[in-house]
Amino acid sequence: MITFIACLAILIIGYFTYGTYVDKNVKLSDDNQTPAVRLEDGVDYMPMPWYKVFLIQFLNIAGTGPIFGAIMGALFGPVAFLWITFGTIFAGGVHDYLSGVISMKHDGTSVSEIVGIYLGDGMKNVMRVFSVILLILVGTVFVTSPAGLLTSMTGLNKNIWVVLIIIYYIVATVLPVDKVIGKIYPIFGASLLFMAIGLAGAMMIGHFNGSMVMPEMTLQNLHPSGLSIFPFLFTTIACGALSGFHATQSPMMARCIHRESESKKVFYGAMVVEGIVALIWCAVTIAFFGESGVIQSSLDSFGGQSGVVGHISKELLGPIGAVLAVLGVVACPITSGDTAFRSARLTIADAFNIKQEGLLSRFKLAIPLFVVCIFLTTIDFNIIWRYFAWSNQTLATIFLWTATVYLIKNQANYWIALIPATFMSSVCVSYILQAPEGFRLNAMFSNGVGVVAAIVLFVLFMLNKNKLIKNKDSKNIA
Repeated sequence: MITFIACLAILIIGYFTYGTYVDKNVKLSDDNQTPAVRLEDGVDYMPMPWYKVFLIQFLNIAGTGPIFGAIMGALFGPVAFLWITFGTIFAGGVHDYLSGVISMKHDGTSVSEIVGIYLGDGMKNVMRVFSVILLILVGTVFVTSPAGLLTSMTGLNKNIWVVLIIIYYIVATVLPVDKVIGKIYPIFGASLLFMAIGLAGAMMIGHFNGSMVMPEMTLQNLHPSGLSIFPFLFTTIACGALSGFHATQSPMMARCIHRESESKKVFYGAMVVEGIVALIWCAVTIAFFGESGVIQSSLDSFGGQSGVVGHISKELLGPIGAVLAVLGVVACPITSGDTAFRSARLTIADAFNIKQEGLLSRFKLAIPLFVVCIFLTTIDFNIIWRYFAWSNQTLATIFLWTATVYLIKNQANYWIALIPATFMSSVCVSYILQAPEGFRLNAMFSNGVGVVAAIVLFVLFMLNKNKLIKNKDSKNIA
């Protein structure tokens, strides 16, 4: 419990120290007009109060990610606290802040276009396809999983819920950002925070009265299946430490920030709060169930993470917990799903330079996305979804390399992005080489190749760094 409290304190202190350093390093100024003001169109570009943008950004990047991922991360034991804490401060916070700021500096453009500006047209085309596919995968899963839960709760046919959720998604995707998202997201975001704070309080009370016992902090891997900490912990807990999905969401709020000085609160701040939520859920899961083997058996008996969320919430928070559990496992995935489709629409619009002021133009892009989504809901999605963990962290890694180039071109301290980019390159290569859905190679060999690959990328980058500085006024760097 001391480790949990210390990590919680480090996250908060990290926002005010390292977050401030990152913010000052980028050198923003309120003298510059933001895209929300300069390009206001009443649809996607719209200045909103910073607290509302913060809550929307928090819910956009969170959903059930910092809950479900943290529960699975708890299987590794208290060592997961360290990745959540230091991953959030030095990787996730930097990634989210720079994805928002760089997008804002380029008129709120999507992540694929940003990658193209700094890594060349080849990477831009790869990222266009990669990010749209990832967003459709996220959106589809956040149709089927809440539909299944609502079916179990109400007894209504699952297809009815699928249709209703998709209708809501279409409405939220094409309407102006302030009509649906701007009104209900802050409420759901606040509810998610309230649930986490309530659970943390219940855990602390349980610890002091002896009903809940937090195991001693250890760096030992406690995973019941023997899954190695490296690289699997770093892909199991994505939202709540570092997630490429966030880079697809930040541009939406980059179009709504009123002043550049609000960027740290919105982007770095939302990531730190998500890290706090993940830390709380990881700690509560460990303290509530105890041993990792019990956590695994509970996941099996309660039907996965959503069942565990419902059980813990009801046991620790009573009737209020039951309501919050519904928000957590039903409402939050839906709110991540609709912004995933909205982001996919904006990514395609940016790629083909399609104006989005008219309702018809938005429908033309949205409808094909939902046709694909409906088709995917009819097939077994589990095999495809296994690749999300790797593709999500790969997207984060690509963006961190992009951010490194941006910082070099702007004569800022590029090490803040270069170090996590290099580390995550090792994680992604190691993971795909040894994961069951990857090449299933020997772990020691895969980890070795991952480390070598990261070193090679680092060396090549450093050797070409001067070219980036000399060409700092050029638009594309191949």
